[in-house]
Amino acid sequence: MASTDRFNGDFNLDVVGIGNAIVDVLVQTDDNFLTAQNLEKGGMALIDEARAESLYQASGPGQETSGGSAANTLVGIAELGGRAGFIGRVRNDQLGRIFSHDIQAVGARFETPAATQGASTARCLIYVTPDAERTMCTFLGASTQLEPEDLDLSMVRDTKVLYLEGYLWDSPAAKRAFIAAAEACKASGGQVALSLSDGFCVDRHRDSFLDLVNGHVDVLFANEVEIKALYQTEDFETALAQVTGCCSVTAITRGAEGSVVLSGDQRWTIGIESLGALVDTTGAGDLYAGGFLHAYTQGESLQRCGELGALCAGQIVTQLGARSQVPLSDLAAQRVN
Repeated sequence: MASTDRFNGDFNLDVVGIGNAIVDVLVQTDDNFLTAQNLEKGGMALIDEARAESLYQASGPGQETSGGSAANTLVGIAELGGRAGFIGRVRNDQLGRIFSHDIQAVGARFETPAATQGASTARCLIYVTPDAERTMCTFLGASTQLEPEDLDLSMVRDTKVLYLEGYLWDSPAAKRAFIAAAEACKASGGQVALSLSDGFCVDRHRDSFLDLVNGHVDVLFANEVEIKALYQTEDFETALAQVTGCCSVTAITRGAEGSVVLSGDQRWTIGIESLGALVDTTGAGDLYAGGFLHAYTQGESLQRCGELGALCAGQIVTQLGARSQVPLSDLAAQRVN
C-alpha cells in the first residue's frame, strides 16, 4: 500500500505526538535499595514533588534524558529518519531545559512554551535491577498543565498521524487538549493513533477508552495486559475478538511472544528480534510504536510495520534507557529487507 493511498492530503510531518513531557532518570540499583525506599519492585507509582526530590537525592548516579511514553516514540521516529514533532509542557527549570535540548537534538520539533509558574518539570525515576526489571516513580509536575491553548494546531493539521498517550487522560486539562488536537487532525485528513499506556490507566478510564476505540482512533497500540484490561477478560483471544474491527489497525505487543497486528479480518503474528542479552525493558513498547508508525507513514505493509517495531524494541531492551545506542536508521537498513 502506498502512502498516497493511506493518507488524504499533503503533509510536512509524519507523526506528531502529544504526551507527558518527562525527564527520565535511569538508575542502576539493587533490591536492597528498593526495600530501603519502600518501593514495590516492578511497579509504577505516582509520587508528589517532595517524594521525588527525596528519592532523587537518595539515588546513585543516573542517566537523564527526555522521556515520557509519547516522547520516546517520537524520538524513535526521528532517529529512523521520520519527520516528527512533539507537544508537551515543561517548566522553565533545569530539567525542563534538559528535556527541550534532548528531544530537539535528535531532530524532533518541540515548540511548546515552558511554564513560568506552577509545578516543576515532570520526572520519572526508573530503577533498573540486575534482572532487567524496572521500578518507576513518576512525578507528573508541569506536564499535567498542558491546556488546549498550548497546542500548536498548525503542527497538528500538518501531520499524517497524531499520536496520543493514554496517560493524558489522567489530567482534565490535558484531556481537553487531547480532544481538540484529535479533532483538528481528523479535519485536515490525518489519522489518530492511541497508546493505552498502562493497565492501571485502562482501569481508571475504561469507558472513555472504549468510546475512543469505537470509531475515533485509527491505529491502536496496547500490550497484552492493557488489551485484556480494556475488555475485562483474562483470555487474550477473547480480547482480540472484541477489538477486531473497532480501529483500522490494532497492534498488540506480547513481550517474548512478539506482537499481533490486526486490520479488518486480517491478522499478522510478528516474532521478536533478539539482538542481545536483556538489560532493561524501559521504552520497549514506545520504540515498537515508533518503528511501526515510521513504516506506516512511509506506506509500508502492516507486516513490515510490525517487523520494524519489533526490531526497534529488540534493540532498546539490550541497553539501559530508551535512547538507542545504535543508530536506528542503520539498524533498520541492515535488518529489515
